[in-house]
Parts: sequence; structure tokens; C-alpha cells
Amino acid sequence: QVQLVESGGGAVQAGGSLRLSCAASGSTFVFTVMAWYRQAIGKQRELVATITSGGIANYADSVKGRFTISTENAKNTVYLQMDSLKLEDTAVYYCNLRTVVPAFGQYWGQGIQVTVSS
Repeated sequence: QVQLVESGGGAVQAGGSLRLSCAASGSTFVFTVMAWYRQAIGKQRELVATITSGGIANYADSVKGRFTISTENAKNTVYLQMDSLKLEDTAVYYCNLRTVVPAFGQYWGQGIQVTVSS
């Protein structure tokens, strides 16, 4: 089994920055994609950013140019650097891992709160 542990959330004023981290541990795994999702109160969970094992990143339009996803493979960690934060970025952020080893594996972190205030 693979466990994901997120850290780095909290409260920040609009225009500020936060960096989320998600560390994977447990069974041996080979990932294909690591991603960040978020869910605001009363809304569906939405995809924020993805990064492939080859380092190709993609972003939701709402965060392009403000958020950066990256990995540190030696530490099995994915990061989400969030700059120029807006009120609408307030949500619970979830880390997601998809693997080929184990086959067709998908794992979620417990979620971490990000609150942006004016």
C-alpha cells in the first residue's frame, strides 16, 4: 500500500504564496502521474495540476501562470507552488498518485486546507 501525506497548507492573504508538499511512502511503486486536486465548499473536486513521470506538467486554466507543480523523485515528493493567490483558491487540496506498479493504482492524500483572505 502507498500512503500520501500532504503538508504546507494554511492561511494567507490574497496575493501571497504557499507551497504544498505531498510525500509518498510505503510499498514500492512506479508512478505515471502525480496530481493536485482541490475542493471548495459546495463545489465538486477539480483538477488543479498534473505532472507525468517524464516531467510534463499541465494546469487548469484558473491557475495557469500562478501555480507550479514539480517533483523530487529521490524523495517521492510532489510540490505545488502557489503564487498570487486569490480568494477563489480557498479549498481543501488533495494529492493524487497514479501508478503502474502496483498496476492501475490510484491513491489519495488526506487533504489539506488552504484559506486565502482579503
